[in-house]
Amino acid sequence: MLSITSIKKGIVIDHISPGMGYEIFKLLELEKADYRVALIINASSEKFGRKDLIKIENEIDLDLRALGILDDQLTINIIEDEKISRKIIVELPDSFEGIFTCKNPRCVTTSERDMVQRFTLVDKSQKLYKCDYCDHLLNMEE
Repeated sequence: MLSITSIKKGIVIDHISPGMGYEIFKLLELEKADYRVALIINASSEKFGRKDLIKIENEIDLDLRALGILDDQLTINIIEDEKISRKIIVELPDSFEGIFTCKNPRCVTTSERDMVQRFTLVDKSQKLYKCDYCDHLLNMEE
């Protein structure tokens, strides 16, 4: 049986839908981390049957609630002294920035290097966002 030890201080992203763990791992660029990170794929889950999870022994300077864009079923546990000090239940955010890029080649954010990409939710049922600069649509279901 695979055994991953607990972490003293950091973040556990739990209840990730099977197959989405690697996508979140890439999005957070955890392959570049110089601290301990564990990506567990297809772990057993009493609640969902199977799940992915990520353990990060460090703090990340990112609004992790925005991960609800990729998977609105996951939970984020903040760990201190090997215990959960805070649990964040994610949901589809009304807006987010700095996570995805606009696919419109004429968007000002593609030519201006230091502009932060911002998107606003326009249709919750379809997970549809629009770029705040050019109104190009970004469908998170695709």
